[in-house]
Amino acid sequence: MSPLKSYEKELAFQADRRKATTEFIKIVSDMWYDRGIEIVLFRNQLIDKNVSDIINLHEYAGEFVQKPISIFDSVEILQAVKEIALPPSKLDIGKLTYEYHSQASSTYNDVKAFALDKLGEAKERSPIQPKDVILYGFGRIGRLLARELMAKTGKGMQLRLRAIVTRGELTKDMLEKRATLLRTDSIHGQFLGTVETDFKNKALLINGTTVHMISANDPSEIDYTKYGIRNALVIDNSGAFRTKAALGKHLDAKGVSKVLLTAPAKDIPNIVHGVNQNEFDPDKTKIYSAASCTTNAITPVLKVIDDSLGIKKGHLETIHAYTNDQNLVDNIHGKYRR
Repeated sequence: MSPLKSYEKELAFQADRRKATTEFIKIVSDMWYDRGIEIVLFRNQLIDKNVSDIINLHEYAGEFVQKPISIFDSVEILQAVKEIALPPSKLDIGKLTYEYHSQASSTYNDVKAFALDKLGEAKERSPIQPKDVILYGFGRIGRLLARELMAKTGKGMQLRLRAIVTRGELTKDMLEKRATLLRTDSIHGQFLGTVETDFKNKALLINGTTVHMISANDPSEIDYTKYGIRNALVIDNSGAFRTKAALGKHLDAKGVSKVLLTAPAKDIPNIVHGVNQNEFDPDKTKIYSAASCTTNAITPVLKVIDDSLGIKKGHLETIHAYTNDQNLVDNIHGKYRR
């Protein structure tokens, strides 16, 4: 084949692949926004990804499993999955594609038969009840949580960010500063959305959705029902409340039913999903912690090793990113390491 024909063939393949990726993105978006079905690729998020991102993720996935994970196969499988009456759920298209390559040739007649066999028994459940979320604190963790919650709003039938609580007077200047910090992060870059201020109503308009900004020093004194918020989950990322008694003040506020702490605590359950979430009744556990970043990083790995081989003794070293209170020049700090 001549160099020109070879090049034209490569261009044609590139165009076909990008066109298939565009179809892939449309199906992923439709299933998320219309049906509450989240599609991931070996746990990698796919919402708000562009064509190049999706192609790169497929290349990575192929290297990960040592088998080609083709965007063309992914689209074909997603088209088949789309036809199945599935309840709101999370599906890993990478795993499905891998299993299809491994089993389909000898077991299934076509992609539809494969998809029905894997997912056909999933039954519709009662509709998901939307959950109002309040961020208590708006430091770096709070702002990153706000980004995630707004990016995952979907059709608004799951977690919904309704309010943010901060201490101190909310002046017009302070509201704009908080909006600016939400728009841009030094590590994670620009927020892929819009953030506007509404000082008259003491609110941020994030992607056109009203999020109330509430000033308070005592969690128990807030009446969230005045803002139409009920049965809410408070995510406390303020760093000010770290005990069961202190966090219990959130439950004294009107409109709150559960409290999640974004730091480790000694007298409340520290839950690492995939490790111990089944040890606690979600209907009875009102206050809990998502544990520390180090705990979340190492515990799932340790659990696999302990369950498979057993662990007698270990030593763990942590290389940690800069935290919000860490000085970048020589200065006094409560911890020598910092």
